[in-house]
Amino acid sequence: MHASPYITFLGTGDALSTRCFSTCFTLHDQGKVPLMVDAGGGNGILTQLERAGIRKEEIQDLFVTHTHTDHLLGCVWMMRIALQFHYPLRIWSHRKVLDTLTYICHQTLPPKEAENIGSLVTMNCLEDGDCFTVGDIRVQCFDIHSEKEIQFGFTAQLPNGQSICCLGDEPYSPLCREYVEGADWLLSEAFCLYEDRERFLPYEKNHSTVLDAARLAEELKVKNLILYHTEDKTLESRRERYTAEAESVFHGRVFVPDDLEWIEL
Repeated sequence: MHASPYITFLGTGDALSTRCFSTCFTLHDQGKVPLMVDAGGGNGILTQLERAGIRKEEIQDLFVTHTHTDHLLGCVWMMRIALQFHYPLRIWSHRKVLDTLTYICHQTLPPKEAENIGSLVTMNCLEDGDCFTVGDIRVQCFDIHSEKEIQFGFTAQLPNGQSICCLGDEPYSPLCREYVEGADWLLSEAFCLYEDRERFLPYEKNHSTVLDAARLAEELKVKNLILYHTEDKTLESRRERYTAEAESVFHGRVFVPDDLEWIEL
C-alpha cells in the first residue's frame, strides 16, 4: 500500500493518439480509488484499468471534464459495467455532460439497465465553484472558460495537506488564477514542444506547448508540474525532451508520465 496519495495515468494522449490511450487518470488514497477523471474515448478504458490492476468496481466516483469524444465515450462503458453488474457509480459534471451521457445510454443500453440511471448510477450536476467530497478528498470544480466547449477543471485537497489542480485539456485562463496559484501539483495539457509548434500546430487546435505550461507554472508558483494530453509521434523521446524544455523556465519538479505510470503526491 502506498504511504501517500498517488495518481495513476490510464492514458496520456491527445484525441487522435493511437500509440497511447486518451488522457484520463485515477486518484488513490489509502489503497482506495476515490476518484476517476474522464475515461478516454471507448471501451479501451476497461483494458487500461485491468493493466493498471484496478478493479472496475473500485471506481465509484467519476468526474467528467467535458463532452469531447476522447474524454466522454469511455464513461459510457463505465456506466454500462456498473449497471450490468449492479454496483454504485456517481458521475460528477456539468449539465451538458450528464444529459449527453444519459441520452447515449438510453439509446444504446438494454432498457432494464438504462432504467437504473438515476438510482444505481447517479448523475450529480455541478455548477462553477461547486464542491464535493470523495473519501477524504475535497474537490472543487471550476469553469475553465473554454472558447470551444463548456469544460470544468478542478482543485482537490488531499488528506496529506497537498493540493492538486487539473486544468482540463485547454490553455489556462487568467479567470482561473485563484484555483491554480500556489498549487502543490498542476496537471496541464502540453500538446507538443514549443520548438515543434510548426509541425503539430497546437495553437490552431487551442492547445498549449510545454514551454507555455512551464511558464504558467513558474508564474503561479506551482511546486510540481505534470504534463499530459500530448501528441504521440515522439513517445521515444517525449519524457526527456519535454522535461528539458519545461525545466528551461520552471524551477519546480517536472513529470511527463507514460500510460499506466503512477506518481506519488
